[in-house]
Amino acid sequence: MTLISILIPCLNEEENIRRCHARVAAVLDGLEDVEAEIIFTDNHSTDLTFAILREIAEEDPRVRVFRFSRNVGYQASVMFAYKAARGDCAIQLDSDLQDPPELIPTMLDLWRQGNQVVYGIRRSLPDGPVVAALRRGFYWFIDRVSADDLPRNAGEFRLTDRVILDQIRRSEDRSPYMRGMISAMGFRQVGFDYDRAARAAGQSKFPFRAMLGLAVDGLVNHSLLPLRLASTVSLLAGLFTFLVLLGYLVGKLLFGQEWPPGFATLVVLLLMSMTLNAMFLGILGEYIGRIFLQTKNINAPIVEAALNAPGPVTPLRMEAAE
Repeated sequence: MTLISILIPCLNEEENIRRCHARVAAVLDGLEDVEAEIIFTDNHSTDLTFAILREIAEEDPRVRVFRFSRNVGYQASVMFAYKAARGDCAIQLDSDLQDPPELIPTMLDLWRQGNQVVYGIRRSLPDGPVVAALRRGFYWFIDRVSADDLPRNAGEFRLTDRVILDQIRRSEDRSPYMRGMISAMGFRQVGFDYDRAARAAGQSKFPFRAMLGLAVDGLVNHSLLPLRLASTVSLLAGLFTFLVLLGYLVGKLLFGQEWPPGFATLVVLLLMSMTLNAMFLGILGEYIGRIFLQTKNINAPIVEAALNAPGPVTPLRMEAAE
């Protein structure tokens, strides 16, 4: 019997959570030779989301709920769910139903063909033309600058094999970019096209500021481009300083140019000191960046309440269980 884990992060989704559970449960009930657990991670919702999840957990023993003591961010919430998953594979989808649960059988079929990662490629987006263009532009950009092979137009809707889940459990990254982390692990990965639906109800919990933060996480976690850009700027500043110094010497020695006393010296020394500082900071940044990518280990999520989750399920801290 195959055990699959359905991972559903949520934040203030009181209008969607019952509908989401009903659709996922209907799909799971139609699968043969499959057992399932449905893991909801409540990112410290301030509406009735957790109260509704409590009722759902009482009605459906397959449902496991983890509520965090504070909002730890979408990516950290998702990573916690991956670590808590006990299935032979795990499928992540959003509680707003933009990623249709009815595609779960398709993902399982591709998994049974030997693929360790099955991810959805967004053929169309319900966003406006500007937001859609920004999304696709970011996917293109992060793939170009990253040393890892990151699939374009692929979001969070994916299936991961147990071998991937075991690798995620070993990670202590506290500012994760999950789609990049999983893609960078390699193994056999395959995508499938689908049309992303509009939200079933409620307002998006991913405004432009959150999307920008996700873009920064993706860039910093999978590319040293910002640090290399700083090094490049420092070299350009050094070149400019050299040209200014050369111009000063040529004007003074060849043309007898009289500068205000001390002016040229101060300017050259100031520019030179700024250049040296920037250059050495850039060099240090190259090394610190590599250390940073390997040793991030702060701000672990704390579980405030857990439903239908007896015993320790993850190396992350758990403060209370119900």
